[in-house]
Amino acid sequence: MQGRGCGCEGAQGIGRAEIRFLEMMMLEELIVRNRSYRRFDEGHALDEGTLRELVDLARRSASGANLQPLKYLLSWERERNAVIFEHLMWAGYLTDWEGPTESERPSGYIVILGDRRITEHFGCDHGIAAQSILLGATERGFGGCILGSIERTKLGEELGIGAELQILLVIALGKPAETVVLEDVEPGGSIHYWRDEQGVHHVPKRRLDELII
Repeated sequence: MQGRGCGCEGAQGIGRAEIRFLEMMMLEELIVRNRSYRRFDEGHALDEGTLRELVDLARRSASGANLQPLKYLLSWERERNAVIFEHLMWAGYLTDWEGPTESERPSGYIVILGDRRITEHFGCDHGIAAQSILLGATERGFGGCILGSIERTKLGEELGIGAELQILLVIALGKPAETVVLEDVEPGGSIHYWRDEQGVHHVPKRRLDELII
């Protein structure tokens, strides 16, 4: 598109203000589409190249004091995926659901690790990295879920992760096989996510006015 960097209108008559508006709308849509998906179409594979691209987004994201203490373990092969899956706990609010069935499991994982040789305190680095990874996955037509309920000791042993690396988060990734919708919750209402009879996943969100003080 011509004119984007010079302030003049492009070939299709789109000026800088219009471009900025479209970019803002794209970002908003991307954030809204970036939901926590827990059911996937396992037939849609992920490969090492895609996972590396997502980690590269995390690599270029902010880091406290620019220490960059995070490391990443990638998994896209069925055997290793199965090992990781066995040490994760899914959807605490859905007490009658044991997690994804075999055909609904993620096609890949990124295990975010903190390198204790750099620092013992990882702050919010892993949260920033996880959000960058998921936004990138959403942009590529995938989805994921950040998992913090992990059998860390057992998973570390199974994957041969050294004691110098602390398991912080696991990001499950794949092609979403469920619909997730947001809905406003009234003050004092339940924030527990739930599924209806059609399997649609509902996520209550506090209203904006309740959050701004």
